[in-house]
Amino acid sequence: MHSYQKFLTVFFVGIIAACVTTPISNKSAFIMIPIRQEIALGKQAYNQILKEEKDSGDRKTTALVKQIGLRLAKVSAMPNLDWEFHLIESEQQNAFALPGGKVAVYTGLLPVAMNEAGLATVMSHEIAHVIARHGAQRMTRQLILTAGLMATSISLNNSKQKKIIMAALGVGIVYGLTLPFSRTNEAEADQIGLTYMARAGYNPNEAVRFWKRFANVKGGQEIPAFLSTHPADKTL
Repeated sequence: MHSYQKFLTVFFVGIIAACVTTPISNKSAFIMIPIRQEIALGKQAYNQILKEEKDSGDRKTTALVKQIGLRLAKVSAMPNLDWEFHLIESEQQNAFALPGGKVAVYTGLLPVAMNEAGLATVMSHEIAHVIARHGAQRMTRQLILTAGLMATSISLNNSKQKKIIMAALGVGIVYGLTLPFSRTNEAEADQIGLTYMARAGYNPNEAVRFWKRFANVKGGQEIPAFLSTHPADKTL
């Protein structure tokens, strides 16, 4: 009986310790992944993706993406992360973020972004996913569903675990394919992202204009990848 009570105590202490509060939204989240491991996995995944993708040769726009990213990261809840911002050459109208402050924008998104404020809308939203640890939340759900994985031993070096981890981080094994976060996560990223835009000196109203442009693009034959993974035009 004593052992059982001890187990319950340890179990519930662990549950409480795994509950974190997200800045700005003040929402509680259950995360079993230690933040150091989350950051390490994000960095590994990011480096693998960059090996498969092509950096844009547009130095001016690449510099602008980095400038905007650092400006937004500076006013975030985690300014001291090792933030990285890349512009990837691709027709995809997309962007993604991985734990640890690893963010990428595809050149196909630039015509829709149109200007610096449009890019800031996208990038603040992606930075918000990092701050809210949405990737770690999804990894936690995957760990619970696949009980055979232990949070202390997951690794991208294991091919079976790699598929689970990459999917949980929101990136398909075919790099460039981003998987949707829940609408709750997306709405939270919208809220946090708009706050960071304002803090960084951008007009949050530009975000509304950006998503309206996306709504217009949606009228084409195919839904842009960014809309299917970032349904924020319906949440603003």
